[in-house]
Formats: sequence, C-alpha cells, structure tokens
Amino acid sequence: MTRHLARVVVVLCVAWTLVPSFAAGQVPQSETELLATLAQSPQQVSTYLDLAKIYVDQARFDEAEQMLGRALAVIRQQRMATMAPASTGQAPLRVGGDIKEPRKIRDVKPVYPQDALAAGVQGVVIMEAVIGPAGNVTDAKILRSVPLLDQAALDAVRQWEFTPTLLNGVPVPVIMTVTVNFSLR
Repeated sequence: MTRHLARVVVVLCVAWTLVPSFAAGQVPQSETELLATLAQSPQQVSTYLDLAKIYVDQARFDEAEQMLGRALAVIRQQRMATMAPASTGQAPLRVGGDIKEPRKIRDVKPVYPQDALAAGVQGVVIMEAVIGPAGNVTDAKILRSVPLLDQAALDAVRQWEFTPTLLNGVPVPVIMTVTVNFSLR
C-alpha cells in the first residue's frame, strides 16, 4: 500500500502543475457532483483529478489510482487525436498487439548533410511517424535527436510509403516508431 500511496502522491503533484483548475483549488465539494460531471463530460481530465484528490484525502488509494489512470487515458487519447490527419477524422492507432506494423514499400535513404560529414557526426535518429490510411507518412516528430542529422532523417522518412494498415478490413492511420541510422563507415 505504501508504494501505491507514493505513486498516487507523485501523480497528484504532477497533476497540480498541469491542470490549472486543479491547482487553483476550484474543486466542487462532493464526490457525487464530480461523478455527475463525469457522466456528462467523460473527457474532462480535471474532474478525474479532482476525484483522485478526494479519494486520497479519504485514504481510498485504489480508487484514486483508478481515477488517475482514467485521466491519463483521456490525455493520451487527446494527444493521439492531435496527431491524426484532419482528412481521415480518425485518431491514429499505435502499432502493437492486434495492430500490425505496416510493411515499408518505398524506402528513401537520407542525404548525409555535408556539415555532419565534415564534423564526423554519426548516430541514430528515432522518430514517431503517423502513417495515413493510404500508407503515406502524414506526420513525423523526433524522439531522439542528433541535431546535425535530424532534418535529413525527417526529409527521408516523409517520403517513405507503407502498405495500408487494415482494421476489420478498413484502412486506418497508425503511429509507429522508426529509426534512421547515419554511419560514416
């Protein structure tokens, strides 16, 4: 139970810094009011955090942890929705489990930047790429940077093409991690 309490306290501290209404103390007084709010607006992260605070105050740590988990799920869902291409209207799904990684059908090698060659810079750039329903890369962002190589890696990855990922026979956008290796040999 001590480990659960520590984890709940840490997450609550982080929540206080991330959600303005939570930090400002604008918390409705009753658990009943908060549950009614959630029933009408299940995407309100601050309501989950407010409930978690009430549960911690009442030493109901398992319920507090459950509310924090729900808040995190909503945050992840909102984050994924912001990465979704506007044209599909569907948030991309993360590759893994039942969602199979698409097969690359067009590979474009990066152009090694001259300044990186001159400086002897090599390494691996890791990115998170959104693959649209048609198999094209619709977005990519750097997760692990090698500053002189990042732009070349992005330029190459944005030209890659993949087989469409199907879910129940329908093409869907997916998010996956990709790497670009730069080696001087």
